[in-house]
Amino acid sequence: MSQHTPNELTTIFKRDRDLITRLKRDDAHYSRLADEYHEVNRQVHRIEAETEAASDERVEALKKQRLSLLDEITAIVSKARAA
Repeated sequence: MSQHTPNELTTIFKRDRDLITRLKRDDAHYSRLADEYHEVNRQVHRIEAETEAASDERVEALKKQRLSLLDEITAIVSKARAA
């Protein structure tokens, strides 16, 4: 498996790196969401890299979960950016 995992929050929110670091440190809800996002994202990456097997249904469920988490994280980051 490559060292680069696609769809990392630090890549998605490249211009907000300091903000997401602060949120991770200061906002327990954001921190939990970010940790969950990273775990789900890595599971998807392992499956797509064929280092872990999963059914199509499992992959789709993980991708939907990742998207849902990203939507919630994006809302938090957008709100914090505007503050």
